Amino acid sequence: MSMAQRQVFLFGETDTAPITSPDLQSYDHIIVAFSGGKDSLACLLHLLDLGVPRTRIELWHHRIDGAEGTLMDWPVTESYCEMLAAAFGIPIFFSWKEGGFEREMLRNESPTAPIHFQSVDGLYTTGGVGPQGTRRKFPQVSGNLSVRWCSAYLKIDVAAAAIRNDPRFVGKRTLVVTGERAEESPGRAKYAAFEPHKADRRGGKSRRHVDHWRPVHAWSESEVWEIIRRYRVNPHPAYWLGFGRVSCMKCIFGSPDQWATVRVLDPKGVARIAEYEQEFGLTIHRLNTVTDRANQGTPYPMVSSKWRAIAMSKRYDEPVFLDHWEYPDGAFGESVGPT
Repeated sequence: MSMAQRQVFLFGETDTAPITSPDLQSYDHIIVAFSGGKDSLACLLHLLDLGVPRTRIELWHHRIDGAEGTLMDWPVTESYCEMLAAAFGIPIFFSWKEGGFEREMLRNESPTAPIHFQSVDGLYTTGGVGPQGTRRKFPQVSGNLSVRWCSAYLKIDVAAAAIRNDPRFVGKRTLVVTGERAEESPGRAKYAAFEPHKADRRGGKSRRHVDHWRPVHAWSESEVWEIIRRYRVNPHPAYWLGFGRVSCMKCIFGSPDQWATVRVLDPKGVARIAEYEQEFGLTIHRLNTVTDRANQGTPYPMVSSKWRAIAMSKRYDEPVFLDHWEYPDGAFGESVGPT
């Protein structure tokens, strides 16, 4: 697919004429939702290919476990994202729901927790009030974000709250860039590649023009790895361990092989999830306990003990760019995620 064809596919047609691409020069802020995974990395590199000045790009990373938690995510991810941002000379801002995944999961007749987010002039806090609610269960293995609450409450809503509550976006044009791809699942294939963002407000006193662009929506995995290879970026350590997708380390969509691998890497963390299953009387996968899920799988070979140690570390000290780039073990491998 040529770039021109891809642009038409991305944006479709209006009643008058096809929209071929967003006018990237028209935005005051371009925010890349950056997980550290291959697709968000491809988004960043694609913006650089298109000539967007690095001074107008910022990376936003959502701390799934909050500022201090350790239950769900890869320990090394935050440091990896920081090192990559520094290597490209692009600012990175962190945001999180207080208490992260665990507090939201344990919510019992209380409001959802406050949101904290970094900005150019410091740390902001918003929310923490509202209707009482109870979860006491893991997110559901579903494409419905109302029950798969981890994506909504810990990522999507956090970003929207940050945009709504940071005065630097008032009266400005902002583009939010995310890395969902149609190839990943039937549900994601239905996503619009360009649309108003949920934080958009083009009228009233607090008007904000906020668009949402998924620039790699039509890309294949081969195209994603190709742009990473061309820039010689060292992929996230999880890929070197054989994971085909970097989401949470203990993703609710994890396959038996992934859960078996995670149990080798973090047996205490998997045991904590098993304890919560007992406490809730409800499993993380619905059909199987996490222990059964791991027992059904075979751990990835994870030949390099070096990458095992790095993935479980809070500090990433590896080169961001590789002199001799090669595909990691997880490239084109098992990639289990939202439906």
